[in-house]
Amino acid sequence: MSLLKLFDDLDATVAEDTEYSKLSYKQSLPLDKKIEMATATIEEWYEAWSGRVFVSFSGGKDSTVLLHLARKLHPEVEAVFGDTGLEFPEIRDFVKTIENVRWMRPKMQYHEVIKKYGYPVLSKPISMGIDRIRGTNSQYIKNLRLYGGKCLSSGKMQIASVPKRWHYLTESNFKFSDQCCNHLKKYPIQRFEKSYKKHPMTGECAEDSRARKLIYLKHGCNIFDTKHPKSTPLITWLSKDVWEYLRLYNVPYASIYDKGYSRTGCMFCLFGIEYDGVPNRFQRMKETHPRIYKYCIETLKIGEVMDLLKFPWK
Repeated sequence: MSLLKLFDDLDATVAEDTEYSKLSYKQSLPLDKKIEMATATIEEWYEAWSGRVFVSFSGGKDSTVLLHLARKLHPEVEAVFGDTGLEFPEIRDFVKTIENVRWMRPKMQYHEVIKKYGYPVLSKPISMGIDRIRGTNSQYIKNLRLYGGKCLSSGKMQIASVPKRWHYLTESNFKFSDQCCNHLKKYPIQRFEKSYKKHPMTGECAEDSRARKLIYLKHGCNIFDTKHPKSTPLITWLSKDVWEYLRLYNVPYASIYDKGYSRTGCMFCLFGIEYDGVPNRFQRMKETHPRIYKYCIETLKIGEVMDLLKFPWK
């Protein structure tokens, strides 16, 4: 059955409902249906680019499942690992066990990024907003990012990118920006795309962020109509589906998950820190990776940034 036919059949059952409801419906499907849809998505992407595709492989559980699915269909598919230098040691060790993985390294290191651009804190919109506020002399632009309002260039109402509780960060001695992901993760993968003329499949799931959900609602699973096309075969999967797949097919995964971590992104990142609860990522790091914790807190001065944000780290 073709990918379009699969989705048409699903959409027909909820034709009178909203796009959000359609996504919720697909997220509620059993694993076998999600595997069927993901497989069709991968096949459509593979055929569209005559096999010139790759899996953007982070070593995390989602991209591990995606790579397993892709190689069941096409064993020769290459995996590309963005070696930011910020990964958990367990992630790096796991990636080394996987065959046919190309390691792409960034041109800047983390300490260079935060020195030049600033720390990534809270969220990309907030960090970007603080950076733009401090980088302009226009009071209009500052007010738009602090309080929201009508954007003169577009005529649309814009929500403030920096919530009121974080306004004080715009006066801090520390710099903040959203550039870290670009330089350490995004640009190296794009460099690979350009050099080898291959197109990525990523393990993104809509449940992970509002931004991913909105992109899916606008473009679907296979995104062809952007500057950097990509495929997201697992976009409607939930975390429980990923774990069910790993256990059902006995797929090896990074051991960091067995140490109490549910997410395995960059160790030094402060995006989403306010939602961590206690112990947060740095308090947990102190117990599991004390040497790296010391480097983060003292050398990179993340302890001072955490104090500024009023989050515990000891």
